[in-house]
Amino acid sequence: MHNYGASQLAASWRTVRKNTLQIAEEIPAEQYGMQVSSETMTVGQMLAHMACATYWVEQAHFVHKLSEISGEQFGAWFGEIGKQSGALTTKEAILAALKANGESYATKLEQMTPAQLDEMVSLPGPSSKSRFEMLLGVKEHEMHHRAQLMQLQRMMGITQHLTRARQAR
Repeated sequence: MHNYGASQLAASWRTVRKNTLQIAEEIPAEQYGMQVSSETMTVGQMLAHMACATYWVEQAHFVHKLSEISGEQFGAWFGEIGKQSGALTTKEAILAALKANGESYATKLEQMTPAQLDEMVSLPGPSSKSRFEMLLGVKEHEMHHRAQLMQLQRMMGITQHLTRARQAR
């Protein structure tokens, strides 16, 4: 059996965040205000959101090590994410937060034991997920927003770094 554990999860997270950083660096600062419609986040808001989105997971799984998460806790954590991301108003601040928070999360992932990853966490609903599934979900969330950013790059006339690398091969 192949074991996909904490070190593999951290390595894959670092790859995803590295690609997000590449996109964030390539989009010009003057384009961080780009918004497709009034109902969507700007480029800068999306990147700031991504930079801070690990906060709730770190609180639930690394700080408090909860086995049950309430709707009130989610609400409080997402409120804090909103405050943190709202404070990131420049490209430089967003890039710094993406780097620091991304590496902090990866380091904490690496420290998880197989037993911790297998633990079940009760969620509102009622439902439950393994800690592994919840931690993996952070990467999926980042990839979702990164796909949106890649589409915005296309709209700006920017060829994505992954496309350029494929073309070079």
